[in-house]
Parts: sequence; structure tokens; C-alpha cells
Amino acid sequence: MEKYFFVFGAFLAGLAVAAGAFGAHGLEDIVTPDRIAIWEKAVRYQMYHALTLIMISWATTHWWSRSNTLRAASWFFVLGIILFSGSLYYLVANGELAYNGISLGILTPIGGVFFVFGWFALMIAAWRA
Repeated sequence: MEKYFFVFGAFLAGLAVAAGAFGAHGLEDIVTPDRIAIWEKAVRYQMYHALTLIMISWATTHWWSRSNTLRAASWFFVLGIILFSGSLYYLVANGELAYNGISLGILTPIGGVFFVFGWFALMIAAWRA
């Protein structure tokens, strides 16, 4: 499983670089500076947590035996990226966080909560090691 989280982390980091480049060069004539700042926050959080997935995978194979807590942390980070960064990308692209009249505004803070859960799970795994 660690291999897949490493690969997924590398993939998400590469996407963050591409999204950052697009935000810097492709969005400047399309959206307001406020929305570019939101895009940049989504990219930043995606990159932080993609690198964290890679770090957890590496740490699992080198320091810690396979840990369910580390696996949970990895899934929390994946869900956080999808919900937090994904909802912010959607907000910038559409100007609002809604789909067919249904507000999706709750997705961003839920993604943030998953990030927090991931960091706490990582802390618990390190404590137990």
C-alpha cells in the first residue's frame, strides 16, 4: 500500500506544479486577483500534503513497520486534498461553490478537518513507533 501512496503523492505533487503554472500564467486574464489567491492556496495545500504522502510512504518502509494509523493518515490526506483543494479549484473555475443550486461550501472545511485528522494520525503513529 505504501508504494501506491508514494505514487499517488508524486502524481498529486506533479498536478500541483501544473495547477500552479496554470494559475500563474493561464488565469491572470480570466479571473480576479482574489480568485487567483484562492487558487494559489489550493495549490499550496495540495503540494504540502502530496509531499507528506511521499514522506509517510518513505517513513513506513524505512522506520516504521506497516501501520494502520499511518495508512489512515495517508487516506485522510488524500481526502483532504480532494475536498479542500478540489473545492477551491471548483470555486475559482465556477465563481461559486454550488452545483445545480446545491451549496458545496461545506466541502472545503471538511477537507481541512481531514488534513487535521491526518496530522493527528501521523503524530499518533510516531508516538507509538
